[in-house]
Amino acid sequence: MSEPRTLGEELAQRGVSRRGFLKYCATLASIMALPPSMAAVMADKLARATRQSVVYLSFQECTGCLESLTRSHSPTLEGLLFDLISLDFQETLFAAAGHAAEEALAKAMRDNSGKFILIVDGSVPLKDGGVYSTIAGRTNLEILKEAVPHAAAVIAVGTCASFGGLPHANPNPTGAVSVGELMDKGLVARKPLINVSGCPPIPVVISGVVAHFLTLGTLPELDGYGRPKVFFGDTIHDRCYRRPFYDQGKFAKTFDDEGARNGWCLYELGCKGPTTYNACATTKWNGGVSFPIESGHGCLGCSEPDFWDAGSFYAPLPAPRLPLSAAAGAAIAVGVAAGAAVGFAGVRKHKMAKQAHVKLTADELESGKKP
Repeated sequence: MSEPRTLGEELAQRGVSRRGFLKYCATLASIMALPPSMAAVMADKLARATRQSVVYLSFQECTGCLESLTRSHSPTLEGLLFDLISLDFQETLFAAAGHAAEEALAKAMRDNSGKFILIVDGSVPLKDGGVYSTIAGRTNLEILKEAVPHAAAVIAVGTCASFGGLPHANPNPTGAVSVGELMDKGLVARKPLINVSGCPPIPVVISGVVAHFLTLGTLPELDGYGRPKVFFGDTIHDRCYRRPFYDQGKFAKTFDDEGARNGWCLYELGCKGPTTYNACATTKWNGGVSFPIESGHGCLGCSEPDFWDAGSFYAPLPAPRLPLSAAAGAAIAVGVAAGAAVGFAGVRKHKMAKQAHVKLTADELESGKKP
């Protein structure tokens, strides 16, 4: 049996030039916030690597995470599938079905044991023996118990796989849990785990994390929730283009008032950006065109644990209204100086929180307390 061709050999056969390959690697390095010098290193490692086997399991989910991945634009899904990975199992994208699909899953795990990346999409129900989500007569837990020990690493895609998500929301009728919780409880083997939360997660984040593992052979630096800091190191609020209006105390009161039309901050309309860590404001969606706040709707906080049970999406985060209103009134009364003072205080608190990478509540943001 002949040795599998390297990625460099496959790309050369398709007519991809060295210059084109370096540009592609430079794009990947930029996405992952790596220095430009890493582009050549990535190109060298990729050229000598074989295509990475990936097994993608879908459990208690809505398929939104997979839909998001299919819309990845950097790298594109086509580039990911044909240039970097060998997607050996994914029920929705698979041509095979029934017994043929199950045999393909078993073969992929057997042939690539200890080498493949396992992507898990969706939570795992435990109540009543896990009967609320079964595939081919087996519960999600049974399938995961079989797959995880053979994987090199596990990527939990979406808030459901990362934190339990919507199935986990109160009253959690199916006993849904995350992949990490299963590992913590000893119900599945412990393997290197990276959480890519979001409902759905940003497509570029999914493909970027996969590309990082393929090119560098390691997981990126993670935060306290097991998420890659390169994408989850800042709050939406930190990077939001409406942030200057927040600092000036300018807020839309309704979705159709003058403030909304002028692009003012959506904080008072329930935006959860100040307490939500994600890269929406920088990588954006739909090919980098926009993100929810830019489209006129506040952040829902969907990349955070238990976001569904955190209260109304349209209720402002709990914060003392008087200081905020006073700051806004002062800005109107005495001009830009007061607004700048409010902005400076907010920026200082955010920097402190980011250094410790702790979540700031809106209450802490508006007060003078240290996080």
